[in-house]
Amino acid sequence: QVQLVESGGGSVQAGGSLRLSCAASGYTYSTNYMGWFRQAPGKEREGVASIRTGGGMLYADSVKGRFTISQDNAKNTLYLQMNSLKPEDTAMYYCAAGRVFSLAEWAYEYWGQGTQVTVSS
Repeated sequence: QVQLVESGGGSVQAGGSLRLSCAASGYTYSTNYMGWFRQAPGKEREGVASIRTGGGMLYADSVKGRFTISQDNAKNTLYLQMNSLKPEDTAMYYCAAGRVFSLAEWAYEYWGQGTQVTVSS
């Protein structure tokens, strides 16, 4: 059974940084795609970043240049380094695993429970 467990969320002031982690188990990490999504109160869930093993990342325009997605295959862990955080980055952040290289929600079949990120001005 696939399990994705996020960690690393918290509260930070604008301009600060956080690193999210997602530990994956029961998943063929080396042949699929991983992504980060977020959902703010009252808004739809949106794709933030995606990565494919062997190279290739996708980023939402709103986070380009500030967020970096990476993975450690040996540890089966996905990361999202978030720098220069803004209040509008406040949301629940979710890790996801799928079989299509995309920022679209439909491309992912496994989801974590989420970790909250709150950015104050």
